[in-house]
Amino acid sequence: MLHEPIGIALNAAIKEMGLDEVEINLERPRDPSHGDVTCNIALTLSGRLDKPSRDIAEEIAARVKKDRAGITSIEVAGPGFLNFRLSAVMATSLLDEIVARNEAFGRENTREGSQVMVEFVSANPTGPLHLGHGRQAALGDAIASLLEWTGWQVHREFYYNDAGTQIDKLVESVRVRYLALFGGQGEIPEGGYHGQYINELAESLAEEFGDQFVIDESEKATEQIRNFSVRSIREEQDRDLNDFGVHFDEHYLESSLHHTGRVKSTLEALRETGLVYERAGATWLKTTEFDDQKDRVMVRKNGLPTYFLPDIAYHMHKWTRGYERVINVQGSDHHGTVDRVRSGLQALGLPQGYPEYVLHQMVRVVREGSEVKFSKRAGTTTTLRELYTEVGTDVTRYFFQMRKPDAQMVFDLDAALDYSDKNPMYKIQYAHARMHSIFSKAQIMPEEIEAGSADLSLLTDNHERLLINQLRDFPSVLARAAENRTPHIVCEYLEQTAGVANTWYHAGNPSRNPNLAVLVDDSKIRGARLILARSLQIVLRNGLAILGITAPKRMMQEIANDGT
Repeated sequence: MLHEPIGIALNAAIKEMGLDEVEINLERPRDPSHGDVTCNIALTLSGRLDKPSRDIAEEIAARVKKDRAGITSIEVAGPGFLNFRLSAVMATSLLDEIVARNEAFGRENTREGSQVMVEFVSANPTGPLHLGHGRQAALGDAIASLLEWTGWQVHREFYYNDAGTQIDKLVESVRVRYLALFGGQGEIPEGGYHGQYINELAESLAEEFGDQFVIDESEKATEQIRNFSVRSIREEQDRDLNDFGVHFDEHYLESSLHHTGRVKSTLEALRETGLVYERAGATWLKTTEFDDQKDRVMVRKNGLPTYFLPDIAYHMHKWTRGYERVINVQGSDHHGTVDRVRSGLQALGLPQGYPEYVLHQMVRVVREGSEVKFSKRAGTTTTLRELYTEVGTDVTRYFFQMRKPDAQMVFDLDAALDYSDKNPMYKIQYAHARMHSIFSKAQIMPEEIEAGSADLSLLTDNHERLLINQLRDFPSVLARAAENRTPHIVCEYLEQTAGVANTWYHAGNPSRNPNLAVLVDDSKIRGARLILARSLQIVLRNGLAILGITAPKRMMQEIANDGT
């Protein structure tokens, strides 16, 4: 959209050459000296026209109406790249658009409210949230925000696995610690749960029910312990996520799939496909018919369903609720479930590739190069709350998002606790705060800066031009990050933007007085630069908001000799 006049002019030139309208791909050159916009259309047309791409590029360049396209020059480079230099008016008009759209800049309604569900975290209610859950929370929330910014109507969902053997082992573990409070003895079952939090659950259980369960081992008593334990852990997980800035539209209980009969009806529907068979007393689904590596057991010989069957029932219910697009953000340990779940759904007629998956690697925390685990409550792993209490919510969220989901995540505590702009998250926040410092010294509120209030063609400095081009990329960066479900692209963009901003901010000021670059005596240039500063502040704020990170107006700890 930001380069639409160039695209129109290119297609007009191509039409004059006797060709139909084609899709134009416009990008910013990696080397700023090559211009403001580049296009490879001549290379793509070479085979079609059976002519050298450079000859095609030169013909297109000769036909383009530069004035209508808002460009001052077109250069043909290399094998046929077209490099455009925008006129001062075209280059700087973006700033008025940013200021005018403000919080909406970067938002597009390309999907017109199409529904998508993003399911993430979905931790078992058997203990505190660990770092894998935290990375998933940050990633899932950012992916959901990116989809919202590109027009999707997003439903955030948390799936509670509150049924099955892991809950049985939680109950047994709590009961053992509970009985110990009254002099009883017992052993945590194999595969059971340890850690201080189990002792805390037992103590809370004793506070509420006294010694009621010391002798009572009835099914009703077990159910009470189960409900109490699951409720307590769920409440703790909810508090941790709330303080981490992550919220859900719905919490879906696995147990409800059993209570409502959806697991049973799903099994019956699968039987009707003719793909179900019995072997060794178990019930199997022939998932190999859908390229799964092997057939899968749905019901064990003891009559209890595996996780596979409720997973199919759950995703069928997602589909019947109207979510024809679903994205599951899960840990890499769920890799084996992808093919089997998709196969089960295909057996019931759902499309191939449903649902989509974003699988992330686990997290290691290091300090001074060595791995550390500082949990006192979970026993064997660091909890999410312990981490963000140590380094802060903003830093934790940013570090979880700044790497590709499928990349190994090494969380460097030393880097996270560095409050200078060597920390990439603080680098971005400092750049945002610097703009507010400028507004403060100019004695003007940012909101008072209006689009169209200055002659932006006065912004001719190379640093200004580079920063404007960087801001121009924001909408396309969001579109690409949303399409690929990769928030780290936004992190990289914001870091680059902060770097370009800092260069502009300090340019030509040996004293490092940042305001000399903006608050100059010439009122016209000052007005134009204030709009540039406001545009930068808006883009940084909007980008941080997508990542769920605050955009402070002032930093508590200043960078030495910064002048702010």
